[in-house]
Amino acid sequence: MAVRKILRIGNPLLRELAEDVSESEIGTKEFKKLLRDMFETMRFAEGVGLAAPQIGILKKIVVVGSEDDNNRYKGSPAVPEQVILNPEITPLSPPGEGFWEGCLSVPGMRGYVERPEKIKMKWRDENFDPHEEVIEGYRAIVMQHECDHLFGVLYVDRLKSTKLFGFNEDVESEGKLLD
Repeated sequence: MAVRKILRIGNPLLRELAEDVSESEIGTKEFKKLLRDMFETMRFAEGVGLAAPQIGILKKIVVVGSEDDNNRYKGSPAVPEQVILNPEITPLSPPGEGFWEGCLSVPGMRGYVERPEKIKMKWRDENFDPHEEVIEGYRAIVMQHECDHLFGVLYVDRLKSTKLFGFNEDVESEGKLLD
């Protein structure tokens, strides 16, 4: 296993469309190593999720997972550890109240993004088994944020206002971060 370099905003690969993962890919040693590396990279960077394009792999792969009250998002609930392949998201509610999002590819900054708080998501897991689930709240925000990476979209593209964007310590000192 290895911690991989996380691409930062400005790298053109972050703006590319990722390709679907095929069933024939999932059994390879390379694919299994990639998943292990993605989880290790996410944990090392203290992230809640990581999409393959963030490490320069243009495939529709997302890993997520965090414990309660993680360091990056104080007071947030746990997100179950899972692998998401070829996701499809259907909003089931209009954009909600919003959340101060950060991103491993936009280090040290946060921005206020309004997203649907309830979604229906279809995906395949690491065994290529299909899943469909209605997801709400913080976990829905995480899924939308990570899946955006598969389509070349960063959270900064979805800011409610550029006035609601700044460095973590400045946003936190103004009391604007949601706890």
